[in-house]
Amino acid sequence: MADIVLRDVSKSYGAVQVLDGVNMHIRSGEFIVFLGPSGCGKSTLLRMIAGLEAVNSGEIHIGERRVDQLPPNQRGVAMVFQNYALYPHMSVRQNMSFGLENVGTDKAEIARRVEDAARMLEIGPLLDRRPAQLSGGQRQRVAIGRAIVREPEAFLLDEPLSNLDAGLRVRTRVELAQLHQRIGTTMIFVTHDQTEAMTLASRIVVLNNRRVEQIGTPMEVYSRPASRFVAAFVGSPAMNFLPVTGLSEEGGLVRVEAGGGSIATTIPAATAPLMAEGLTLGVRPQALRVDGNGTLKGRIALVERLGDRTLVHATLADGTLAIGEDADKSTLEAGQDIAFAVDGAAAHLFDAEGAAYHGE
Repeated sequence: MADIVLRDVSKSYGAVQVLDGVNMHIRSGEFIVFLGPSGCGKSTLLRMIAGLEAVNSGEIHIGERRVDQLPPNQRGVAMVFQNYALYPHMSVRQNMSFGLENVGTDKAEIARRVEDAARMLEIGPLLDRRPAQLSGGQRQRVAIGRAIVREPEAFLLDEPLSNLDAGLRVRTRVELAQLHQRIGTTMIFVTHDQTEAMTLASRIVVLNNRRVEQIGTPMEVYSRPASRFVAAFVGSPAMNFLPVTGLSEEGGLVRVEAGGGSIATTIPAATAPLMAEGLTLGVRPQALRVDGNGTLKGRIALVERLGDRTLVHATLADGTLAIGEDADKSTLEAGQDIAFAVDGAAAHLFDAEGAAYHGE
């Protein structure tokens, strides 16, 4: 295992800038998830670490070595692709051993590694089958097994669950988390699925528009988003954004006028310019609760009954659409007037450029 360090890494295709000045330090043994929308550069960044894409500028270090000028087979990493990339004419055993045979590994050592990986992934009975005889989940395990037998310093996984159906994705996600706990090797996982990121990652790297928006633990990214983009991208349903119409100070904290109501927050007034324009208040649906005494008034547009909770879509007094929560056995119906109480401790304030105020 080894640390992976990126220093001012950039990538472009002609005039199209894909990544611009990316810096990060991935610690040995971490499970890092690159999260972001399609086209944000997350797969390109992974492929640059693997050596499948050239770096235009900057440096990539794995352990004590600078590797951005080395070929892929000398970087000490193993890649797991979205489409499995298995040889159809080879058995599972042959697929897993092929790379080791190419570099002249001893046959007894190859057999040991293949058997160990097959036992770890519970694919021992499948070793003599060919890929066409396997399910999607089994093929993905074989692809992971082929990476494991190389005993790399890091595993690089490029959306490995995206070709699986919903139920199988959940099971394979759990298996990946358990695998990381067992072997402890650094893993970098690319996805646009926030659930995968939140449940798998030691830390999440949120990418957007060629740059890193935020790096943090899942709960840091969820609870203290660095920008409006991160706040909107992480969390389901998405965060509500209410245009701010006024700010005042109350006991050293910010009180916000938004959504046609007044909301007391725990944001220190010293960190938020009270006369700034273009501010937005962010409130997650979980922090917007149906309450007859609430300060945000509106009318219900839609009620979603999800069993364990009820989502209430409402048009607020100022015309803003917002989603809040009610009890699981809610009797609310569309067309009713409603009031929401806001948990001010969970409110976020964003400036006109989308940066968050966190009171630091």
